[in-house]
Formats: sequence, structure tokens, C-alpha cells
Amino acid sequence: MQTPPAPTPGREFVLTVSCPDRVGIVHAVSGVMLEQGLTIVDAQQFGDASSGEFHLRMHLAREGAPVAAEEVEAALADVVAEFGMTAAVHDLAVPRRVLLMVSQQGHVLNDVLFRVGSGGLPIEVPAIVSNHEDFRALAEWHGVPFHHVPVTRDTKPEAEAELRRLVDTYDADSIGLARYMQILSPQLCADFPGRIINIHHSLLPSFKGAKPYTQAHDRGVKVIGATAHYVTADLDEGPIIEQDFRRVDHRMSPAELARVGQELEAMAFARALRWHAEHRVVLRGRRTIVFQ
Repeated sequence: MQTPPAPTPGREFVLTVSCPDRVGIVHAVSGVMLEQGLTIVDAQQFGDASSGEFHLRMHLAREGAPVAAEEVEAALADVVAEFGMTAAVHDLAVPRRVLLMVSQQGHVLNDVLFRVGSGGLPIEVPAIVSNHEDFRALAEWHGVPFHHVPVTRDTKPEAEAELRRLVDTYDADSIGLARYMQILSPQLCADFPGRIINIHHSLLPSFKGAKPYTQAHDRGVKVIGATAHYVTADLDEGPIIEQDFRRVDHRMSPAELARVGQELEAMAFARALRWHAEHRVVLRGRRTIVFQ
């Protein structure tokens, strides 16, 4: 197993908290952070009146000696028990490891690899998996291992078993479907809740099937867009992380619509990956809360 080296305990963290809403949550959490010598760089909170839940994201920094995230979580244990919290401390020295999957459209993959390579996207890409060979050279140019895993209706179970093996081998915590045109099985989706992100080529609900931009052109649409969402067994119905759109008109050909759509796909996917990597997304059933 190619496990990354253990990181040095960091000085920057993100604390995420969800719990029933009541008075005193922020005060209690802030008190523990003060005791741990942590400064609150940024804090965002949301009290959801529809569910009675409270959600909090804190970006924390420590000027003194580094500390392990586990120590901060342990210090918070009494407050977690008192308020019935689901809480986690994420060390920002440990980036998300996102295994990317692609088929034969490379615009999203190319955009992500450029952003990662230029330091514009705070993730690591340990490997690329594809059911075609088209982007092996691109992966090799970026120094990322490429794995060709062909898929047919009869070999889908074996292909997904190989995907699971690669996730374990590369210690990937998330999977990014960068225009991967194969449907994942319900069991695979269920085994990676909140860990698989897909980019869909329109605003959902959408024109489904082949040639979506031709369908959009034929219907004379005035807005096209893209939707980044977590993958569930309900095809293209997973919790939405980000959407982007642009106004269009009758003068644009299907090819021009496709070009604009590809730009929107790349941008929406990159933002979704960033927010996922920075622990800004709270997954609550079929919806998300995104702290920006």
C-alpha cells in the first residue's frame, strides 16, 4: 500500500460541528479553543430553522508548538457529549487525496490537473483511473499514475473491485468523476457516502441522454449550466454542492453551447473539489450546506 508519510502535526485546523440548536454552543466551543491556544481565524455558523440543527465551521490557527488534531478533538470531548454534537477536527497539513476518474472527454481532468500542479487547488491526485486509454499521456506528463480499467456490462463487478483496490492502494479518501461516463453500482455509492463527487453537464433537472447540448439547442434554451454533486444510487440526483450557469441565445450553435458548457463544468467541479477539500460542505440527507 502506497500510504503517504505521516504529516507533522499542524498549526492550522478546520473544526466542523453539527448538533441540535440551543443557546451556548459557540461560547462552549470557543472556550475550548482558547484553552488549547488556538486562534479563531474565521468562523461561520448556520442555525437551520427547518430542522432545528446548528452547523459551525471554524478555521483555527496556533502560533506556538504544533499540536495533533486528535489532541484538539480529545479536549472537545466533554462539550461534544454535552451538546450531542457530531464534530471533527481536520488538520490542514493533511490534504484530501482525490482519485480522479475520466472517460473520453478531458476538459475537466485537464483543468483539475493544472490547478493542482499550479497550487490553485488544495488536493493531492494520487492516481487517475479511466475506462479508456485516451489520457494516459496527459497523466504521465503531470507525473500521476494512470490505470486503464475497461468496463463492460459483464465486467462491471470486476472493474469496481479493481477501483476499490486502487482506492486502498493509493490511500484515497475521495473520488472525483471528471466526466467519467459509467454508472457506479448502488453498493459502491453506498460504501462511499459523501466521498464521490460528479460533474453533470447541465443544471439539474436536465436534458438526459445523448447529445445534451443538441437537445438544449433544439429547445432554444436561454441558460445552460453545470452541476457538481455528491454521488448516490439515485442517478444524477445526489446532494448538490455547486452549480454554475451562463445565459445563451439563438445565435449560438450546438458546438458553441458545448464549449461554454465545458467551461462551466470545469469551474463548477473545481469549486466543489475546493469546498470539499476545505471541509466547507455539510452533508445533510439529500441537501448540503456550503460555508463559503
